[in-house]
Amino acid sequence: MTDTLGDMRRTHHCNALSAGDVGSEVVLMGWVQRRRDHGGVIFVDLRDREGMTQVVFNPDREPAVHRKAHGIRSEYVLGVRGVVERRPEGMTNPELATGEIEVMVSELKVLNKARTPPFLIENKVEVNENTRLQNRHIDLRRPVLQRNLMMRHKAAAAARAFLNDQGFLDIETPFLTRSTPEGARDYLVPSRLNPGSFYALPQSPQLFKQLLMISGFERYYQIVRCFRDEDLRADRQPEFTQVDIEMSFAGEDDVMYVAEGLIAAIFRDVLEMEVKTPFDRMTYHEALSRYGLDRPDTRFGLELCDISDIVAESGFNVFAGAVKKGGIVKALNAKGCADFFTRKEIDDFTEFVSVYRAKGLAWIRVKENEWQSPITKFFTEAEKKDMAERLDMEPGDLVFFGADQSAVVNEALGHLRIHLARKLWLIDDSVYRFVWITDFPMLEYDEAEKRYQALHHPFTAPAESDMEKLETDPLSVRSRAYDLVLNGSEIGGGSIRIHQKDLQIRVLEALGMNREEYAEKFGFLISALDSGAPPHGGIAFGFDRLMTILCGSQSIREVIAFPKTQKGACLMTDAPAGASRIQLDELGLKVVRPK
Repeated sequence: MTDTLGDMRRTHHCNALSAGDVGSEVVLMGWVQRRRDHGGVIFVDLRDREGMTQVVFNPDREPAVHRKAHGIRSEYVLGVRGVVERRPEGMTNPELATGEIEVMVSELKVLNKARTPPFLIENKVEVNENTRLQNRHIDLRRPVLQRNLMMRHKAAAAARAFLNDQGFLDIETPFLTRSTPEGARDYLVPSRLNPGSFYALPQSPQLFKQLLMISGFERYYQIVRCFRDEDLRADRQPEFTQVDIEMSFAGEDDVMYVAEGLIAAIFRDVLEMEVKTPFDRMTYHEALSRYGLDRPDTRFGLELCDISDIVAESGFNVFAGAVKKGGIVKALNAKGCADFFTRKEIDDFTEFVSVYRAKGLAWIRVKENEWQSPITKFFTEAEKKDMAERLDMEPGDLVFFGADQSAVVNEALGHLRIHLARKLWLIDDSVYRFVWITDFPMLEYDEAEKRYQALHHPFTAPAESDMEKLETDPLSVRSRAYDLVLNGSEIGGGSIRIHQKDLQIRVLEALGMNREEYAEKFGFLISALDSGAPPHGGIAFGFDRLMTILCGSQSIREVIAFPKTQKGACLMTDAPAGASRIQLDELGLKVVRPK
């Protein structure tokens, strides 16, 4: 039996040859990046996942092979045999790893032809993203995407090697499980064998990994797919990957220590970079106070400053009124920017913060002898003096103000801070700055649902010093949760879990569940906690988001082989799609089309 390759077997990848291989006979295989005909001599850049080599068809040396090469086009799949030669003087290409050499071809196999691709297979190709996703198998040939996915492989391998070395066990948990009402919407899967019943695809292996701790496995991990049926953004996908970790007999410091070691191992193997541990820590309230967001980018300054006490009795009703209604007034000093931004750009900033529910954006230009702004006339000289001291206002500064409820002000100015930093070139993208955020509130009040909700999830333990306030002052209870933030993106989150049945019931009741409801939804967990559960905690890293940062990409779609669009669709396979009548009948389902 013969195959397409015959006796031709690849000896090297297309980036492996150098001047040291001159005179060697080699076999290369790959795709045609481009073909050039220079006075009868045909040059082809042959590409595989590792790189590119120039191969040459010379009519004076191999006329038959040269004639065959005339039919070659971009993206044809070739196998070539030939001898490595130095490129002529002045013809080297320093941008290629193989730029000193070329392969003089003596044998050619056209392994497959290809239609003209819908776009060039180049990194900086200008093409609509939908066109790229419709032709993802071709898009993935681009070197930048191949590099991203190879980096992803190295990161996953580094994570596994580190966790294996730390005594963690890689244990799979179910994909078909029960719907949990807390958090985002579940993807439901109808059961044919149990008509009218549904599985849910897991948003997280949370409960199963806790059960594994109760089962005595002590250290678990999994690089696992998870699913959430939610509205999508650049950093969200309906299916995503987590590096999921759980540890028994552990407190916050123990989990953080392992997490920092894991991140250090990934950076070492993928970027060949040493990161300094331990990472900085910051409380949730400090993060909001200084940066407006609970995922602060600490690579630059532009910190926020609360001036509510200074302006509470001022003549500017927007500020004074906000404070009287229980809100806050905060400012952000863009040092030296008084003349950097035009009035049109400042108006654009007002439009920018409106996305975050801000009703306006006040500002003051600090000049040598005056403050220029429509609002300065409302402040007394004493108030101006106090503001200038607290905000370090100097000639040449441009100060922005937000006044509203604290959540609105913090979010609006927090995002404006990052927006300004980008415009002012304050962010060094070669720097990686980590910070742990701790002491989160355990609960928040949902005005729409008229009940309390867990800020993280209902299995997070409350701070031991706050437990007595769980029933009397639930919003003041802190949790034992922690998030790891890298350059303003939350890359991981975890907590110490509740390991006692009675405390778990108290938390579920604080969330408004009665005994019948929590027994139906979480009875199996409560029963397991009653069978001897060790203290335990863990963390889950958003692997796609981490890889987006490591690869320097703008969207997680650039680090996932076959991503969905922002509407959750796969343009290549045309999923999701309808089901046949036979399939629906077997499942006992009837489709009702929305009007």
